[in-house]
Amino acid sequence: MITPNQFKAGLAIDLDGGLYTIVEYQHVKPGKGGAFVRTKLKNMRTKKIIDKTFRPDEKFQDAFIEDKKIQYLYQAGSLYYFMDLETFEEIVIEKEKLEDVVGFLKDNMEVLMISYKEQIIEIRFPSFIELKIAHTEPGIKGDTAKGSFKPATLETGAIIQVPLFVNENDSIKIDTRTGEYVERVLSSTRP
Repeated sequence: MITPNQFKAGLAIDLDGGLYTIVEYQHVKPGKGGAFVRTKLKNMRTKKIIDKTFRPDEKFQDAFIEDKKIQYLYQAGSLYYFMDLETFEEIVIEKEKLEDVVGFLKDNMEVLMISYKEQIIEIRFPSFIELKIAHTEPGIKGDTAKGSFKPATLETGAIIQVPLFVNENDSIKIDTRTGEYVERVLSSTRP
C-alpha cells in the first residue's frame, strides 16, 4: 500500500479497479485547509488522461507491472506470434493489442510487452525503426519544393508519405509513435 506522499511519475496504481500510471503530481499546501496531492493519471488500457486530487492519508494498492522483451516470429490471420526472450515460450497476441504500429512489424523485431496480473496491457515498439522502401514512384528531378511528399510502400506492407528524393530500396527511419518518416538512412555500401 502507498499514500499520495509516495507518488512519483511513472508509478502504476490500482484505482477503483482501473490501472493508472502517474503522469504528473504536485503536493499542494494551501494557506487554509489541509494539504492535498493534485495528479494527472493515465489509464493504461484506454490511454485516457484524467485529473484527480487526493488527500495525503488515502491509501492505494501499487500495481506491479511486468515488462518482458519479446521477439516477433510470424502472423497467422489476426494473431501474431512472439517469443519470450527469457523463457523462449511462444506468446500469441491479437492484432487489436498491437494498435496502429502493426504495419511496422518485421521478422525478428524485438518489442516490449507490458502486462498486469497476466493480462497484456500494451506492446511498446522502439520509438524509431529502420525499414526498407519496397515500392515508390521515382521523384521528378528538379522538384525540390519543401513539403512535397509521395506515398511509399515499406518492406512490411505499410504505406507512409516520404519526401520526393527517397527511392526504392532506400532504408528510412520511421517514428513509430506518429508513423511518420524521419530521415533517409545511408548504408555503408552506398557510393
